[in-house]
Amino acid sequence: MAKGFYVGVDVGGTKIAAGLVSPNGKIQAWEKASTPRGKGPAEVMRVIARAVRDVIRDGGRKTRKLKGIGIGVPGLVDARTGTVLAAPNVDIAGHPIAAELRRRFDAGVAIGNDVNLGVLGESWLGAGRGVDDFVGIFPGTGVGGGVISGGRLLTGAHGAAGELGHVVLDPKGPRCGCGARGCLEAYASRTAIEHAIRTGLRAGERSEIVALNGGRLDVIKSKVLARALKRRDPLVARVMRAAAERLGDGCVAVRHCFDPEMFVFGGGLIEACGDFILPIVRRRLAHDALFRKVGPCRAVRSRLGDDAVVLGAVALARETL
Repeated sequence: MAKGFYVGVDVGGTKIAAGLVSPNGKIQAWEKASTPRGKGPAEVMRVIARAVRDVIRDGGRKTRKLKGIGIGVPGLVDARTGTVLAAPNVDIAGHPIAAELRRRFDAGVAIGNDVNLGVLGESWLGAGRGVDDFVGIFPGTGVGGGVISGGRLLTGAHGAAGELGHVVLDPKGPRCGCGARGCLEAYASRTAIEHAIRTGLRAGERSEIVALNGGRLDVIKSKVLARALKRRDPLVARVMRAAAERLGDGCVAVRHCFDPEMFVFGGGLIEACGDFILPIVRRRLAHDALFRKVGPCRAVRSRLGDDAVVLGAVALARETL
């Protein structure tokens, strides 16, 4: 390994992951911890700092060789101040994460939105490597996104660019968690899919999903949805087809804005159900009347999986520190 190293951190609603990464992007050590729930920003910050400290120890490195820390968080981030402006699933909004990590580890810190950094990771070492213009979309609990244009991550005037899950498809559509109606996230997230399945069951539609999900319906994991699709469950197939079509509609709208060479799809829903979802998205893109003469636009899977945000955080640290 070259002298010096980086630490990338992925702060999620359920887990916090930290990777010790060489300057060329090789992960040397890995740590995971559960995200504290309902205990306040100070406790979340304590777990983040412990994960950083533990992964440096696990990699057999000395803190003085730390070249920088990159951190991805879910929500809106002010990269200039290192502060999280809004984080709906993690209690850390308003906390000066970057300043505290700088103080604790005497190293530079770069911070960004987690999905933006996942897309940056794919640009550096994943499916988008060597592609100057592409869009990343990561359906999960919500629908996150990020845009690489001219080889650079678009962050916008306030660091809030890439919130593609909140592109409005129908202003009279279902209420989204952001407060608006008809967002892509309100149709194509796993949360929206779960809601549509519960609604179908209440209406008397036939399905094995309750049995497949162990008698529960509050949370339906992506792997369970994949099993239901494999069994050709009629309700799940209908709901998933509708979600995939809306995802394709969202891609058409985003394509009109950025003219990407391709879309990169990641996240647990795509990992489990991508063979069902992506062909529908590709058909939607292929039938785009306006851009039909421009040429094809590919829709491919992420290559980095769970490593994407950690590697993207390191990529950000390498570029900005």
